Amino acid sequence: MKTVAVIPGGGSGRRMEGAVPKQYLLLDGTPILIHTLKIFHESPYIDEIFLIVPPDDVAVVRSMLENECRISKVSRVLAGGRERQDSVRNGLRMVDDNHDIVVIHDAVRPFITGDLIRLAVEGARVAGAVAIGMTAKDTVKRAGGDDLVSETLNRDSIWLVQTPQAFQRQVIKKAYEKAYEDNFIGTDDAVLVERMGVPVKMIPGSSDNIKITTQNDLLIGEALMRKKGGEKLMHTGFGYDSHRLVGDRALILGGVKVPYEKGLLGHSDADVLLHAIGDALIGAIGAGDIGAFFPDTDPAYKNISSLKLLDRIAVLVKERGFSVNNLDATVVMEEPRMREYVESMVLNISRSLAIPSEQINIKAKTNEGMGFVGRKEGIAAFAVVTVNKRGTP
Repeated sequence: MKTVAVIPGGGSGRRMEGAVPKQYLLLDGTPILIHTLKIFHESPYIDEIFLIVPPDDVAVVRSMLENECRISKVSRVLAGGRERQDSVRNGLRMVDDNHDIVVIHDAVRPFITGDLIRLAVEGARVAGAVAIGMTAKDTVKRAGGDDLVSETLNRDSIWLVQTPQAFQRQVIKKAYEKAYEDNFIGTDDAVLVERMGVPVKMIPGSSDNIKITTQNDLLIGEALMRKKGGEKLMHTGFGYDSHRLVGDRALILGGVKVPYEKGLLGHSDADVLLHAIGDALIGAIGAGDIGAFFPDTDPAYKNISSLKLLDRIAVLVKERGFSVNNLDATVVMEEPRMREYVESMVLNISRSLAIPSEQINIKAKTNEGMGFVGRKEGIAAFAVVTVNKRGTP
């Protein structure tokens, strides 16, 4: 009989307010999802993993796990549903009589430990249903709709529930069937079992076992990664680029076509903003300059979108063991005004670098009529980026 981990990672990351779903955001240069999967892959108490991701991501994630991450215990990558409960249900449909224990864990809880997995599995074998959690440290009060306190609860009996939650196969499958018969949506898996009258045993968890759903959670996650593996060394890179303005060319800045009577002259699309950012990234990781990677003598880069070049630079950054912390860029030009296009530029860069848009700042300045920019002969851009690499304290 096998123990299967069902890991829902099908969320869109609405609370994170970024272009990249939270399960794919990087911690220490690796997606949160991969950190979580590795812990379950390494656990001798887990035989296989059913991973649930957004429907459009199934093929890409499956390929990544097979070819790059080599997490062989992931036997199925399934499409998620509208709600978390729907995603777990899709995973449970694949659980069969060869499985005796089902462990359900949020993909965005990357600080789960092998010991907690063991306790959950062993607990489910005995009790039938268990949940990991922490007892409340603060005083807990109940208030009504008017925010007036109606009751102060005994915090000794209050648990803040985490995952993993583990169940005997027949218990959790029956609980899900009953929930859907009754059109009931729960906030966790254990509540579906509780409403059938089956007791759920609580097991003490860990304060590090956080769920990353907001920007503040991501900052805490970075701190936990430093605690887990040693301090990070921060590297800074500076980038500069300039191009001449000419007729009969589209003006592309930050991957956005900006309406103007002239465009920038260059071998690629001459996106001066992305070139400066790319140059800064390459400098931060000590890899030379952008021209060494994308020479203007190579026909492969003729009129290429600079977003594609930035995608390749992002891969290089990751391969060198770095993760992007933040970037600040300035475009220097007399005209046109680009303020209304900045948000789209930020989203483009966020997607390429797989970082939240809040870590990206773009601004525009004039040169007060001075120099080649002031004469409207060209546009220049400057960028500063910081990247982190794991090192020794």
